[in-house]
Amino acid sequence: MKRMKLAFLFVLLVSFTGMAQEVTGTVYDDQNVPLPGASVQVKGTTTGAITDFDGNYSIAASTGDILVFSYVGFNTQEATVTGSTLDVTLQAGLELENVVVVGSRNANRTSTDSPVPVDVLDVTELVQSAPQVTVTEILNYAAPSFTSNPQTISDGTDHIAPAALRGLGPDQVLVLINGKRRHKTGLVNVNGTFGRGSVGTDMTTIPSNSISRIEILRDGAAAQYGSDAIAGVINIVLKNTVNELQVDVNTGAHFTSEHSPQKKIDGEKVNLGLNYGLPIGKEGGFINFTGNFNHRGWTNRMQEWEGSIFHAANAIERVANEAGYDVSKLLDNDISDVQQYASQVGYFSQETINAINNANTYEEIFGINDGVNSQAGILSSLTFNDDDIVTGIAGNNVTDQELLARGLQRSDFNMRVGQSKLRGAQFFANLSIPLDENLEIYGFGGLSFKNGNAGGFYRLPNQSRTYSPAYPNGFLPEINSNIVDKSAAFGIKGMIGDWNVDFSNSYGKNEFMYHVTNSNNASMENATPFQANSGGFDYSENTSNFDMSRFYEDTMAGLNIAFGAEYRVENYGIIAGEEISYAQYNTLGIPHDPTDPDSVVPTDFFGNSRPGGIQVFPGFKPDNEVNAFRNTIAGYFDVEADFTESILLSGAVRYENFSDFGGTLNFKVATRLKISENFNFRGGGQTGFRAPSLHQIHYSSTSTLFVDGVPNEVGVFPNTSRVARLLGIEPLKEETSVGATAGFTARVPSANLKFTLDGFLINIDDRVILTGQFDDNDNAELANLFQQANATQAAFFANSVDTQTKGLDFVVDHKANISDNVSLTNTLAMTVSETTVEKVKVPEAIADAGLSDTYFDPTSRIYLESAVPTTKGNLSHNVKVGDNWSFFLRNGYFGEVREATNEEDPTIDYTFGAKIVTDLTIGFNFTESATFTIGANNLLDVYPDENDPAFRSEGRFIYSRRSVQFGQNGRYVFGRLTFKIK
Repeated sequence: MKRMKLAFLFVLLVSFTGMAQEVTGTVYDDQNVPLPGASVQVKGTTTGAITDFDGNYSIAASTGDILVFSYVGFNTQEATVTGSTLDVTLQAGLELENVVVVGSRNANRTSTDSPVPVDVLDVTELVQSAPQVTVTEILNYAAPSFTSNPQTISDGTDHIAPAALRGLGPDQVLVLINGKRRHKTGLVNVNGTFGRGSVGTDMTTIPSNSISRIEILRDGAAAQYGSDAIAGVINIVLKNTVNELQVDVNTGAHFTSEHSPQKKIDGEKVNLGLNYGLPIGKEGGFINFTGNFNHRGWTNRMQEWEGSIFHAANAIERVANEAGYDVSKLLDNDISDVQQYASQVGYFSQETINAINNANTYEEIFGINDGVNSQAGILSSLTFNDDDIVTGIAGNNVTDQELLARGLQRSDFNMRVGQSKLRGAQFFANLSIPLDENLEIYGFGGLSFKNGNAGGFYRLPNQSRTYSPAYPNGFLPEINSNIVDKSAAFGIKGMIGDWNVDFSNSYGKNEFMYHVTNSNNASMENATPFQANSGGFDYSENTSNFDMSRFYEDTMAGLNIAFGAEYRVENYGIIAGEEISYAQYNTLGIPHDPTDPDSVVPTDFFGNSRPGGIQVFPGFKPDNEVNAFRNTIAGYFDVEADFTESILLSGAVRYENFSDFGGTLNFKVATRLKISENFNFRGGGQTGFRAPSLHQIHYSSTSTLFVDGVPNEVGVFPNTSRVARLLGIEPLKEETSVGATAGFTARVPSANLKFTLDGFLINIDDRVILTGQFDDNDNAELANLFQQANATQAAFFANSVDTQTKGLDFVVDHKANISDNVSLTNTLAMTVSETTVEKVKVPEAIADAGLSDTYFDPTSRIYLESAVPTTKGNLSHNVKVGDNWSFFLRNGYFGEVREATNEEDPTIDYTFGAKIVTDLTIGFNFTESATFTIGANNLLDVYPDENDPAFRSEGRFIYSRRSVQFGQNGRYVFGRLTFKIK
């Protein structure tokens, strides 16, 4: 009997040993490099392990157990224990997945377990496989909820493209770096583009090769992170790799069927990126450096100017020039010179020559019978309106003859309708210094330089704005930008008892300065300069944060509590330009004084005053200068409780007080219900707010806006100004919002499928919009104030409308191993949204004056509702063959948009249909450390629908410049070499 018991115990011991053996192995990445710090867990238990520096692990597990392997930036993988060793290879994830920092203050939360939708993009992989290079380009194609496209002929917006989430404004999304608030740009978008009137964050100042991953919280989060987070939050997580130098060399250009006559290949790009990290200490400390140098050439999709270019005076001027005559002496109180050279213009009819020879004044020559013999300046810079010229004088529009005589073509008078030219360099660093196992000092920041060059509207020789003795064939003025971005954040974090404590300070500043070249100040005539510094603006933020959190593992199924405080100081400044950039000069060559009756501005032939300021972007005046500050103090409390393994409930409340707007209290609640092992329901609701930016409160300027080719000098006045009071514009107040999300996540393990579907609803009251352009309305005081600002019209920032945004986000991820050497990853992501204006809030004084349509015009409505795609999606496939080949194919869907215009003509189709843009790349690994990739963005050379002739502006805009789906650059072909040195 005793022997039987011993035998039984022996068998039981052997069985138990077989059930609880030690399993060892190595975890590799998809480049066959060991992964240190990867998580290994026995599924359904709390048993886990972490891989060591060489990627090795050891864990107690039984035969038949399932081990779950995970690592940030890689797809989680499961494997069944069949023996004592088990090696796995994790694939870098292009799908939206994994552990997240944003959206939850529980450090253990993953994207699929989060109660709100969070996308995670592995930027390291996308930079190597996708055609896009900058952060905004990558997000625009990889994340359907994100929108950003290059703009054209829109002043500063040509150099910093607006970026937004869910079709809301660029200033309604908050950008973080490593979880800390990122500062806004100094630029406010005041021209005709999506995001007009808003202030965004320039993410292109952050080099993409410095980024590990990007987390996109697709949910309002003002109660967690403060102002600007109405649409959601984008968190950029920087790299922390060490002992490896990675070099990325990228070059390409646009090879397209729609190239301009000037260049068959344009938009060339050259990018050199360097990333290197060094370990600090023995506790996982590091410092990671990134340098990036880039050049982007301009593109142009204008084919040919179709309107008039030369009038009769230009022809006379040309002949006089050819004869060696000083054309500046062609004064209109002495027409003998005109008569002399008019007879030499070979294509003038005898009738025209006789009419000129028989005339006594210029008015008689050109059929002006106003009884005034204008003492105008120089004949060569006159404007002639066909409607005012009598038909008896033939040849007023002599464009075809002059083109032939001058050896020019219509395309020589093209604008540059496409992306601007940019050159830049960025430097970024990420730092962690461990003081002991529970305490570390950290920091990150960078310095970015960008120089941009963009063209404006071509100034034609038959326009009064062109001083043709200097520019006989007119000129294309250019806006040059000098953008400097600085940022630095430092902090200390660690454990005090059981509490995680984080104390930090972050500072950021963006400077944007204008320099105009190839231009003139028409009021200076002979003394005109060709270039001028037009001034600019800067904006800075300094934010101090104190955060504490604690996770109670034994309370319910887990309880996380967090609270903290924030203090932020903001500063916005406008810097005046040179006097010649903004001043209008009189006939004595000194700045014009409207109050001095003896100060007379030079006029054109018809008596119109010549405009002042350097053309294309008149400079900021000393009166525009501002140096405005405000401060904000905030406190929050955040709790997240797993009542059971199936029920999660979270909530947050935040009070924020602005020195110029007072206080606001906001809250958020969210839940996740685990219906089964593979199905979660999630949803939440929140209130939010956005304080008007300092830019919107204090910005003022005068700029030239073209409407259907007609220039207007539009002044943007602060709504605290006398002009605003006279028109009835009310002071700004904060935007407020109420939002909700609801959806589910699901898995089908047998098919390696994951689904997420989330619906959202966001109601925003008192959205800040830039109004339409008001005239002086025959008010003498207004007319005088307009004149002082060198403006003919005025616009303002105002809390104009209430809006509602609703939609669906859908993501499907699939992965499969086709064979031992072939793996396939597929991702389908789609966002469908709709924004509608629910109410227009017109001040009583403006409504009584019949100016409601000016206050909020149809164009402004379209910018909010349909100027960018409300439906976006992509279907991507990533195939890896063995250790050498990779193939990336993505089809991006960009839904229809509507032309932004005030016109309503039933005969015109204002919509541009949906398009599919295809990206294809092929990568080859020469070695484990060197990869060469070739490919194309927009492989099939797809363009948006062409503009209706009503909006082409005589050939300038074949494609819409106001409503942009994916740009108008066509096919881009590139090559990229990436190599690592260890």
